[in-house]
Amino acid sequence: MVDKEVKEEHKPIIEWKKQKGGFRASMFIFVLSALDNMGFVTNMVSLVLYFYGVMHFDLSSSANTLTNFMGSTFLLSLVGAFISDTYLNRLTTCLLFGSLEVIALVMITIQAALDKLHPEACGKSSCVKGGIAVMFYTSLCLYALGMGGVRGSMTAFGADQFDEKEPNEAKALATFFNWLLLSSTLGSVIGVTGVVWVSTQKAWHWGFLIITVCSSIGFVTLALGKSFYRIRVPGESPILRIVQVIVVAFKNRKLPLPETNEQLYEVYKDATTLEKIAHTNQMRFLDKAAILQENTEPQKPWKVCTVTQVEEVKILTRMLPILASTIVMNTCLAQLQTFSVQQGNSMNLKLGSFTVPASSIPVIPLIFLCTLIPIYELFFVPFARKITHHPSGVTQLQRVGVGLVLSSISMTIAGIIEVKRRNQGLKDPSKPISLFWLSFQYAIFGIADMFTLVGLLEFFYREAPSTMKSLSTSFTFLSMSLGYFLSTVFVNVINAVTKRITPSKQGWLHGFDLNQNNLNLFYWFLAILSCLNFFNFVYWASWYKYKSEDSNNSSMVITKELLGETPLLMVGERKHDDEDKEEDEDKKYDHKVKAKESSQTSEANTEGPSSSDETDDGQKKERNSREWKHR
Repeated sequence: MVDKEVKEEHKPIIEWKKQKGGFRASMFIFVLSALDNMGFVTNMVSLVLYFYGVMHFDLSSSANTLTNFMGSTFLLSLVGAFISDTYLNRLTTCLLFGSLEVIALVMITIQAALDKLHPEACGKSSCVKGGIAVMFYTSLCLYALGMGGVRGSMTAFGADQFDEKEPNEAKALATFFNWLLLSSTLGSVIGVTGVVWVSTQKAWHWGFLIITVCSSIGFVTLALGKSFYRIRVPGESPILRIVQVIVVAFKNRKLPLPETNEQLYEVYKDATTLEKIAHTNQMRFLDKAAILQENTEPQKPWKVCTVTQVEEVKILTRMLPILASTIVMNTCLAQLQTFSVQQGNSMNLKLGSFTVPASSIPVIPLIFLCTLIPIYELFFVPFARKITHHPSGVTQLQRVGVGLVLSSISMTIAGIIEVKRRNQGLKDPSKPISLFWLSFQYAIFGIADMFTLVGLLEFFYREAPSTMKSLSTSFTFLSMSLGYFLSTVFVNVINAVTKRITPSKQGWLHGFDLNQNNLNLFYWFLAILSCLNFFNFVYWASWYKYKSEDSNNSSMVITKELLGETPLLMVGERKHDDEDKEEDEDKKYDHKVKAKESSQTSEANTEGPSSSDETDDGQKKERNSREWKHR
């Protein structure tokens, strides 16, 4: 049992944790998420029309320009994640890249407002050139960098407000991700209705101006909440730690693995180290990085790595197949923001006397999400928790699997709707089918996105080592990035291949007229690919072991008190051990320590006594302050 003196010493820290973080701090992040995503989603669904109608790209070039832009945005989230994990804290990183985003929006607004900065129509795939091209691509690149950096740091920063090692806060963390999606969805609803209508029916520059103002307000709001946040101090470069393991493992590739895992190198300190990760038996070749050779000085990162450092690389490696299995789904998502919007533009846009912008059709799945997220969080999750005893109700990978199935169904329906649209367009162009036929594919994919996006964000954050939270969370956006880039590749390759084999000698997605294309075949191609990808995902998801499972199955027992583990330090927080242990848990712990001491004979055994007087407070403190080394 923790003595009264220590409890008194840690009372200020406990009070500090109660005052900082939690949902009170998250409210500022939810405001930013809503306002920033209002502009982000607006541009996702409407820029393809801006490229097509104002910048004079053709159909496939408009789609490819948008998917390349979106892919770059999500890819650059890794830059923001790396900086926030290594050099700047996540709040500073978010505000820094937010300022770049606002500057880019100002440039886009100016170009949209001035006719002399628009290219003349030339009938080619792209008419942008000269100074117009410089300003156009510079603003897009700066916008992609700003948005990417914000997304690479904002999600992990919000999750930092909850301690996943505390049972109550672990449940709150799962809730946070659902409410984060809800806040961004509410902002997106306003964006794809009001802002899109202003852009397409009034003037593009007015829409961009609204987005600029709202994003600015969002970042100011985030800055105002600084006094409420738990701010984690950045640590050692996660990329460098990964490279060190790979390099040392390669150098030691000819060395035999030790007979027991206890002979692998590890260091434990009670006040200076981050969380320790138990050894696992997967990917044993990486364990060679933790072999401490004779005449090698310990703590030389390019000579030997700790077990924890090796396990960090193992965790990230196990995540990669999961990451790869979600790329195809994001390729499908790209079609709903490119070709589906172009479909809608050739359909009947009338709703009574009101003309609905084609870019506003995604409001249908967004409304679904606004309804389904509270139902999921308030009713399904509590019910599922009683059955599964999982903080999130169901595991994160189960959520992702549901989303992958629904995305395949969405693409199948999209192909069917396109056949109906094209047949009617060829039969009687004056009487196109209603825009709302697209609601089926959008609604199903919206539900898929609810499951997959939140599942991936929570999965990558929870499973990531403490030094790589931002980087790992950005894997979600990396998947989206690769999905958008893959969409560009598919469009180009399919056009090139079908141009050679079709009787008309024209590609499925050529030219300016959708009625002369075979977009439905492209959708069905993605549906089949998504179905095959789901079975690939099931294989890797069944192979994956969660961190908690690894710890339970490991022969190396690691607990906070036993190894003197401390959580990530917060700005203004003193280093401390967990002290919410009950007396009966302390007794169980002492029993485990005694059992471990009696069974171990190596030099790595604990130097504390195993007799009944081990509970002496002074001896406990001495034991917690020792440095342990397994060689």
